[in-house]
Amino acid sequence: MQKAQKRIVPKNRAGMWILIVAAIVLETTACVQYFYSRSAIRAEAERRAKTELCRAELEIEKHTIEMETVAKALAMLAEKHVDTPDSIFAATRSIVAAVGSTSSLAVAYVPAYFPSQGRYFEACSSRISEDSIYTRQIGSAAHDYTQMEWYQNGLEKDTCWWSEPYLDDSGSQTWVVSCSYPVRKNGVVVAVVCVDLSLDYLQKLSEYLQIYKGSFYSIRSSRGVDIVSRPDTIAGLDYKIFDEEIDATGWHISIIIPDDVIYSELERIGLIITLMMLIGLALLIFIIYHSTQNIIRMFDLSNQQERIESELNIARNIQMAMLPTHFPPFEDYPNLSAHGVVIPAKEVGGDLFDFSIRENQLFFCIGDVSGKGVPAALVMAVTRSLFRSFTSYINSPAQIVSKMNSSLAGEGNDQNMFVTMFVGVLDLNSGNMRYCNAGHNAPVLLTDGQCSMVNCKANLPLGIMDDFEYEEQTAQLAVGNALFLYTDGLTEAENEQHDLFGEQRMLQAFKQLDTQAPAADVISTMQEAVEDFVGDAMQSDDLTMFIFRFLNTSDIAPNCQCPPTHHSLVMRNDIQQIPTLAEWIDSLHLPEELNMSVNLALEEAVSNVMLYAYSEGGSGQVLVEADKSPDKVVFTISDSGKPFDPTAQAEPDITLSAEERPIGGLGIHLVRQIMDEVKYERTNDKNVLRLVKELKSNT
Repeated sequence: MQKAQKRIVPKNRAGMWILIVAAIVLETTACVQYFYSRSAIRAEAERRAKTELCRAELEIEKHTIEMETVAKALAMLAEKHVDTPDSIFAATRSIVAAVGSTSSLAVAYVPAYFPSQGRYFEACSSRISEDSIYTRQIGSAAHDYTQMEWYQNGLEKDTCWWSEPYLDDSGSQTWVVSCSYPVRKNGVVVAVVCVDLSLDYLQKLSEYLQIYKGSFYSIRSSRGVDIVSRPDTIAGLDYKIFDEEIDATGWHISIIIPDDVIYSELERIGLIITLMMLIGLALLIFIIYHSTQNIIRMFDLSNQQERIESELNIARNIQMAMLPTHFPPFEDYPNLSAHGVVIPAKEVGGDLFDFSIRENQLFFCIGDVSGKGVPAALVMAVTRSLFRSFTSYINSPAQIVSKMNSSLAGEGNDQNMFVTMFVGVLDLNSGNMRYCNAGHNAPVLLTDGQCSMVNCKANLPLGIMDDFEYEEQTAQLAVGNALFLYTDGLTEAENEQHDLFGEQRMLQAFKQLDTQAPAADVISTMQEAVEDFVGDAMQSDDLTMFIFRFLNTSDIAPNCQCPPTHHSLVMRNDIQQIPTLAEWIDSLHLPEELNMSVNLALEEAVSNVMLYAYSEGGSGQVLVEADKSPDKVVFTISDSGKPFDPTAQAEPDITLSAEERPIGGLGIHLVRQIMDEVKYERTNDKNVLRLVKELKSNT
């Protein structure tokens, strides 16, 4: 037990010393606070006095505005009955009865205005008591109102004018301040309205407004004349005066607070301040702690947001690289002109358009994924890949759409997202177009000086019902005709008034331009029309436009039974995309014995571009094109990287051992061995490598 006590006692003493030190600190703080409390209390009194002064100012200003309103109202009545003086008496009497703060009300006419009434006519109603109002005509030579200041200023001023205090010995028989306002007939002043506000009423009002016990109000006119004077009881006292100007009248209202009133509750306020100091200290510690935590979280959120924005920018670049960017797209097909643009509403979007040529047929599409942002972008990427995959071997638009619908409506569509899409196949020999619409906006057909909506059957969008049967339609494009495809981001573009751009404005824009204009000009004109309509309103939806024009049929030999087919593939300079190249080569349906060797040669050539054409970390594209005819296939690999001629490399000495042979050179050697012709040229700031493989000799 003794050992236990020895262990406990030091702890109790330590705790006691902590309490003593804390108490000393608090007492010291309280003492110091006492000496500084006077200035704090005085500052508090000043703030409170100014607040109360503002309240009093508003209260008095309310009454003066009320008087001005009365004066203007009576002036309107006097103008209405300007030629019937008897009605003025009733008007003045009713207004005095209705407005309790008014002590007297008069309408004084210019001399001899009513000849029958004599030279002076002043209709006046005065409040004798709470229940008694005296109405009479007080104008006379003895009471020459034309010499009074309120009358003279009323004639000259276009607004309400307030007089200095004076004794109203003809009206309310008390000291008043008057508000005067002119009465006009046909723009000429014929009378002056005078509304009296009793100084006794203002005195009672100032007493009612008094908040500080022992404080006083005083009101002085703009010339310094006392309207409500300060009392004599403050003589010999130390006091503080706070002053404000009343805007409506130019008067000055003051609150006078003696020092003994200010410091009467010093001890109570000092205690409150001490308690507030302790509470404030605790609150400050609490605020600092939580503020620090919030700042840490804010920095974490900022870093996370920057990371997300960076990733979204990368995703945007990847998404844009998936879409066609090379225009004009097919240099070997001069009878075809095309152009397109995608403008996402966010960093990434759900719109797409794509096209390719196979067996002298243009396969094209445009689509809009439901929703926006990253989810829509992911579905867009899948949709574009499905389109490329199915158009590599299917010719029917309805079958292509059905295959895509089955893929998108499968078990992986947990978010129930759908895609509106228009898929078409244009025969470049005849101009015959087959198409299938999956709930998308109908395209616009541009003919010679005319534009019209393409007739489209109502089919469901992709991804809703996997067994839906899509219908195929046909149309004939004449030479010079163009097809304009778009997403609802065009027709549903909103301006700041939430009006929609709509189909009518779109068709009107076509009517104002040359329908035979180049494809790029049509897209640019439509984009400018939308931007002018939208103005500064924020873009609410992705906007995609695509147009192609069927120029002529003369570039295709009429006796050619098997015209060459054109295929293309766009890849980023990312070595991870090499497997896509193999899938693309498979879609060319080369002889089985050549497929592997051609794949190996193209892989070497494309890998060389991806690794060395662009600077490290730089972005770029590699375009691989294939023109296949019965006797040969011509591959063209082009990029916008730095100039590099792989054919200029010396042949490697393959007789040397692996240790003796220098690094590099085997790739182009392998390409030469596989291909029948290898040719390089630098054209339009692009590296162009042409590879030819004969087919007839291998069959």
